Amino acid sequence: MSKGFLTVLASAAVACVTAFGVVKAMTPEAAALPNKNASTADNMNYRTVNLSQSEYPDFTYAAESAVDAVVFVQVTVKASNQYSQLDPFLRYFFGYGEDIPREQQGSGSGVIIRPDGYIVTNNHVVANASKVEVTLNNNQTYEAKVIGTDPATDVALLKIDAEGLPTVPFGDSDQLRLGEWVLAIGSPLGYQLRGTITAGIVSAKGRSMPSNSREFKIESFIQTDAAVNPGNSGGALVNKAGELVGINTAIVSQTGSYSGYSFAVPVNIVKKIVEDLIDFGSVRRVKLGVTMGTVTDKIAKDLKLSSPKGVYIDEVMKGSSADKAGMKHDDIIIAIDNTEISSASALQEKVNSFHPGDKAVITIIRDGKEKQLDVVFQAEAAATGTVDEDGAIAFYGSKIKTASKETLAALGLRQGVEIVSVADGKMLSAGATEGFIILYVNDQPVSKAEDVIEIAKKSKRAVFIEGVNARGKASYFGFGKDE
Repeated sequence: MSKGFLTVLASAAVACVTAFGVVKAMTPEAAALPNKNASTADNMNYRTVNLSQSEYPDFTYAAESAVDAVVFVQVTVKASNQYSQLDPFLRYFFGYGEDIPREQQGSGSGVIIRPDGYIVTNNHVVANASKVEVTLNNNQTYEAKVIGTDPATDVALLKIDAEGLPTVPFGDSDQLRLGEWVLAIGSPLGYQLRGTITAGIVSAKGRSMPSNSREFKIESFIQTDAAVNPGNSGGALVNKAGELVGINTAIVSQTGSYSGYSFAVPVNIVKKIVEDLIDFGSVRRVKLGVTMGTVTDKIAKDLKLSSPKGVYIDEVMKGSSADKAGMKHDDIIIAIDNTEISSASALQEKVNSFHPGDKAVITIIRDGKEKQLDVVFQAEAAATGTVDEDGAIAFYGSKIKTASKETLAALGLRQGVEIVSVADGKMLSAGATEGFIILYVNDQPVSKAEDVIEIAKKSKRAVFIEGVNARGKASYFGFGKDE
């Protein structure tokens, strides 16, 4: 009996040891944290990842902490009757009466970023809205005021009269990694599905969207495969920590519904836009002043580059920030400060983070060698017709004012409009200089700055300017208008 008992005991011990060995062999060792590199004996670097149980995705904290700060946004847009463009005679003949204003409604999502009622959404959600209403996750509804919009980044800022609201803290979109889990929160397809949460991964970064529009855009989208549909626009893209890393903006689909690709504006872009709108009421944007392109294999070979990386500079605008920093045609931008630049969208995103007067170090490759340039960013030219506090009016990159009596008397003139400053734009490219007195625009005499704006606005193709320079010498120049 004792011998049999010992045999069974020994067999059990062997089985336990064997089972432990199998479990040990099948369980991955906890490796270093992400972003760290390990080295093999032959000095080859490889990425490591922690596969311990605690690192498997658990979205409950992020979902529960962020969902109450994502709101439903309903907008009302007034639209005139579709027959308003008909000839009055035809409208009478077919029995159509006077224009009947119609109201159209649309919806989207928004994200509360401050307890005192500031909400971020997309510009296209609230564009041309006559009324904006916000419904919180607790069913409370508020009328919202549009504080400001930025069509270039498709970001808008709303404000409701409330306090103590739940918020989503800002994360750092620059730190997102490909393959990292993210959640999309919003109101797909309307009110009934508000607060919907979907999960996906970061599929790509720095994406731009194909477009035939000639409007200026700043695009460096985060691409994900989290399910996003119409109504999600303006909603939150959050990481596993529940931090806001993007604002869901668009999908690419042939059906109009989700088909695997969704795009979000990185929160680092959103943060700067929001701060400007709150502090200044408008976006204070800078311009580097270059035309750029991709570094192809051919360009890399022609410029004797070790690899086709960075952004190729095709042209440098005269008087621009880049020009004053010493940048030249055929330079390759590879970094701004400590941020690597690998694409045009990445360059746009980085430049957009600066304010007028900010300084940065741009690393370029010229003649096969790295070189650093100190740049001071200049403000982007204000839109034509914008009036400054001192009364000067923006005009295609320049500022113009009605010439003073003293200036006119010194040049022996009766009337005219003075160019008080010139920055990057059509006027500078055409040859305009400070102190130039505009006497005629498209053969029509001008006596005040508003005359110049009005005549130029009516012109369909070009603007031709005649006058005298600061020394009194007759001169002229012109430029084509954008269609």
